[in-house]
Amino acid sequence: MPGTSGNGAVTRSTLRQQIAEALRDEVLAGRLQPGQEFTVKEIAEQYGVSATPVREALVDLSAQGLLDADQHRGFHVHEYSVADYRRILEARSLVIAGMFQALDSNHRGYQNPTDARFAAGLAGVRRRGEEAQRAAAAGDLTVLIGYDLRFWKELGNLFGNPYLADFLHRLRVQSWVCAVQHLRRVTDLRGHLWSCHTELVDALARRDTTEARAIVASYNTDSLALIERLAAG
Repeated sequence: MPGTSGNGAVTRSTLRQQIAEALRDEVLAGRLQPGQEFTVKEIAEQYGVSATPVREALVDLSAQGLLDADQHRGFHVHEYSVADYRRILEARSLVIAGMFQALDSNHRGYQNPTDARFAAGLAGVRRRGEEAQRAAAAGDLTVLIGYDLRFWKELGNLFGNPYLADFLHRLRVQSWVCAVQHLRRVTDLRGHLWSCHTELVDALARRDTTEARAIVASYNTDSLALIERLAAG
């Protein structure tokens, strides 16, 4: 019966997404620790909702690699290792390299830099980058993560392939989940967090993919060295 079931489906789907995003943010904030266990019932009671959208949200987060399902017991936050972080960076690099290759070859999916819509989109990405840089300079990890994820998602969308952009977003969420367990232990992160977002945007605006690749490579090297150092204690 399309008259009523459609609205119910939309409501449940929206609730499912809201719960998934809320739990993802709990993991990124460090309030849900790696290995921490919980059940559908506990989450449903916490948010005051029924079990169905909670179960669906938890399954979604499991598919994204953020949670693991424990048969007959519930779920727990996935525990990433430094080796996992290294592999995620490698995967991220391959996706970004593909995007830059599309720019080099004038791939039809990439918007024309002279197009007004592209310019507006790039300006929006740059604003996200500016906010991310301010957060990095202040050592505000929570704010940085939010703006960094928006920065890369919006930047990825400029390349015209939503599947590629979604995959990059998933990898970036996973890399942050892996990193925060170490970064949250540092009392003052000023000067330790990557803050070259606008430099990357400016390089891409010039179509200088050589410089863009160098910026990303430096980012990955510095990030990996920081996480390895923190993990080693």
